[in-house]
Amino acid sequence: MRFKVIVIVLLGLALGGGVAWMMARQLPPGGIIASSGKALIGGPFKLTDASGKRVTEKDFAGKKMLVFFGFTSCPDVCPGGLQVISGALDKLGSKADKLAPVFITLDAERDTPAKVGEYVKSFSPKLVGLSGTPDEVGAAAKAYRVYFKKVPGSDPANYNIDHSSIIYLMDESGQYIGHYPYPVTVDELAAKLAAAL
Repeated sequence: MRFKVIVIVLLGLALGGGVAWMMARQLPPGGIIASSGKALIGGPFKLTDASGKRVTEKDFAGKKMLVFFGFTSCPDVCPGGLQVISGALDKLGSKADKLAPVFITLDAERDTPAKVGEYVKSFSPKLVGLSGTPDEVGAAAKAYRVYFKKVPGSDPANYNIDHSSIIYLMDESGQYIGHYPYPVTVDELAAKLAAAL
């Protein structure tokens, strides 16, 4: 019996070591796996700002875009995320002028362009609020790989929207640079944005 236990233990060690050796051979020097290509996040959109002007991603060319999706009736994540963005913009000072912070609603039914514009200005005058038709909003969300789903409430007008909460950073030509999942702190976001600028 003791002999069988020893054999099983030795076989286990040999197999484990063999697997580890094979995995180590597949890793490049330093054990870090490099990736290539670019993330398929972002792209063309057509929405409307608070003044009623039609806006596309081209209107922000030349500036890095900070993009956050949500809705004005959101009870927690959206105001929290916008407070973090606003605080980070304040910490960046004049460097924030190189950014176009954009909030895109996911609630095309209730969030008119004027309502979204008024909402974002309560967080920072630098924020741009955008809305559109359900199809336009859906297309923008799809381009940024944003999950959202309408959750029925007690009556048809009283619904919620379940959605992902990610802050995206895009370069001056609208290409994806990185993202920051909420919750992220003001200091963390400011530091990451400063490094990117």
